[in-house]
Amino acid sequence: MIKQPEFSEEPWSVRETGLDLGQLAQTESVFALSNGHVGWRGNLDEGEPHGLPGTYLNGVYEVRPLPVGEFAYGRPEFEQAVINVTNGRLIRLFVDDEPFDVRYGKLLSHERVLDFRAGTLSRQAEWTSPVGGSVRVRSTRLVSFTHRAVAAICYDVEPIEAGLQIALQSQLVANEQLPPPPATDPRAAVVLEHPLVEEYRGRHGEAVVLVHKTRQSGLRVAAAMDHIIDAPAGTRVESQLFQDGGLVAVSVALRPGQRLRVVKFVGYGWSSQRSLNAVRDQVWAALTSAQQAGWEGLRAAQRAYLDDFWSRADVEVHGDVHIQQAVRFGLFHVLQAGVRGESRPIPAKGLTGPGYHGHAFWDAETFVLPVLTLTAPDAAASALRWRHATLPAAQRRAAELGLQGAAFPWRTIAGDECSGYWPAGTAAFHVNADIAAAVTRYVDATADEEFARAEGMELLVNTARLWRSLGHHDGLGRFHIDGVTGPDEYSAIADDNVYTNLMAQHNLRAAANAAEKYPDQARKLRVDPEEAAAWRDAAQAMFVPFDEALGVHPQSAAFTRHQVWDFAGTPPDRYPLLLHYPYFDLYRKQVVKQADLVLAMQLCGEAFTPEQKRRNFDYYEALTVRDSSLSACTQAVIAAEVGHLALAFDYLGEAALMDLDDLEHNTRDGVHVASLAGTWIALVWGFGGLRHSGQTVSFAPRLPDGITRLAFTVMIRGRRLRVGITHVAARYLLADGDPLDIEHHGERLRLSAGEEQERPIPVLVPQRRPGQPTGREPARRPTRARTA
Repeated sequence: MIKQPEFSEEPWSVRETGLDLGQLAQTESVFALSNGHVGWRGNLDEGEPHGLPGTYLNGVYEVRPLPVGEFAYGRPEFEQAVINVTNGRLIRLFVDDEPFDVRYGKLLSHERVLDFRAGTLSRQAEWTSPVGGSVRVRSTRLVSFTHRAVAAICYDVEPIEAGLQIALQSQLVANEQLPPPPATDPRAAVVLEHPLVEEYRGRHGEAVVLVHKTRQSGLRVAAAMDHIIDAPAGTRVESQLFQDGGLVAVSVALRPGQRLRVVKFVGYGWSSQRSLNAVRDQVWAALTSAQQAGWEGLRAAQRAYLDDFWSRADVEVHGDVHIQQAVRFGLFHVLQAGVRGESRPIPAKGLTGPGYHGHAFWDAETFVLPVLTLTAPDAAASALRWRHATLPAAQRRAAELGLQGAAFPWRTIAGDECSGYWPAGTAAFHVNADIAAAVTRYVDATADEEFARAEGMELLVNTARLWRSLGHHDGLGRFHIDGVTGPDEYSAIADDNVYTNLMAQHNLRAAANAAEKYPDQARKLRVDPEEAAAWRDAAQAMFVPFDEALGVHPQSAAFTRHQVWDFAGTPPDRYPLLLHYPYFDLYRKQVVKQADLVLAMQLCGEAFTPEQKRRNFDYYEALTVRDSSLSACTQAVIAAEVGHLALAFDYLGEAALMDLDDLEHNTRDGVHVASLAGTWIALVWGFGGLRHSGQTVSFAPRLPDGITRLAFTVMIRGRRLRVGITHVAARYLLADGDPLDIEHHGERLRLSAGEEQERPIPVLVPQRRPGQPTGREPARRPTRARTA
């Protein structure tokens, strides 16, 4: 067995040479393919061995009761959990009756490559069976961006030396047996045994179709496969059906120089309402479309789709090939997570694994949508339309809580709150302002008036109504929001969380502005001038606490008076703290799981002076343990803004390598989509200094020593703006469209299509590097630029 696989540092791919069975679960997540609708984990073609099998359809879930210790009003009774649906990847190979299984015989070579430009996962292996027959296996798979319901595999087998009897079974299987999750990690997924009930199975020639229905949620799922077989004369092909599955078997005698090729097309569909016949016919139609395109047609369309994406989304990082690979890896997975979701959520793990039960959180709007808004805006609009589709559930939840407007869930798949722990779930009302900010960010970047006056305004109005009913004016007229939880999950039920208050302020103003801009729509939503004025009053009077003695903003009222956590007395193996200490102790101490006040400075920067940003950043650096993958990118952005470029570079590395290096030891459950998006954020918002609000697009670029040049493209109101940065100057090129006004370090520039303008980068005053909690310093990245 070949040991110690490594991901080679390549700019446009992730290559694994060798195969370490102990890392299978991680690599299955890294090599996962999806399009936002269908997700295939990077399991081996033959199905075994595996770390965690996984096939997912966005929006398909099962319902299970939440464990109840004691009754509490308003506590959700049920949760939704993603399920492993019908596996269409499975291709079992037999060599002289011996199953191709890398655990047996001799694996002579093994390589897998995830290609970001081709949108494929390819594999090549040479193997000798226990009885001596040697074969070369090549496979390439894709989940199509252009045929939303289709995935496909091209699978080749050839003998290496002597002739061999080859048998191949291409299977379609539901209700696979899954390994149990880690018992003590709340981030891992629940395993639902046998979640699908068979309704139909059929075959025709080399095609098989299965239709199942979930037991509790009542969702109907169909999957079908068909094949094109290229083999020598005398090949035998037959098909079979069995409970929860079907297969197409191919048997052939291959001489040296001969090859068996099987192209497998798989179609998926699901519905909560359509009939069995309708869903079955849907996947048959998907297969027909795939067959018409053919394997080469699917590959060509996949490449063309990605060529277009990279032309408006690529980020070039010169000087650090590892970061260059990581940012493209991150962008590829962010694209996969949402591009063909079409009004479905973007889960925290995308469709790469079952972590967090497949739930979507606020991090989609705060970390993922900023990237998609400026690179693939249609995908951002789709995700926001999903939130709008869940508005009725959010309105019911608000009414249940005695509030106006809409209370969107902390975690969900279909729109209902799925968190049974209310201090970190229900109390985290900031999710509503996060959604509102994503709406305004999208509208500002795209000028999508149709969305703004329809779904966008309805989201803004309902979230503003929530804030006006949740908060209150005190005797001095100040507006407070009490008893809420901000982004930091090591603090809860706090008064006047600065992040929440500032984001709510933005939400209230945005809703009032929308009501003024679209009066007809405002009347439809029953927004009168008095209500809009009340929103403006609350926003104007929003209370933002400040500790005059320390000269910093407390994360929430009285936070800076709490006892500081004993970081020096916390052993390294006791992180993450949530797995080793009670929340009661965490909540009453100054310890920060993830950027909270620092995130407020990133998203609401106009509310802080430069000096406040510097003092706040230094203060919270000493308290933030980064037990969340969401933290490093935000710390990178603000570190870069206040002048700690080397520290920002270190945090960039942490965000970028979260999954490639499995930094949190849970990539097995799926990649961290928000952290991958955070790689782009750290580079573009951090070192590019991008800030975009309303009609203002500004840049304040500066590079760390480890990067010699940074270049990226963003989409602003339908125009491609290309930015190139070195240590001494920045260049701005508007590739197309009407003239665009931007700012460079405060200087206003007007760009015309095809015209490049260059401006010098001001000299940075060196800053003393702040300290972090004992043992929680980010890994230092090389400060001298590396090249490939």
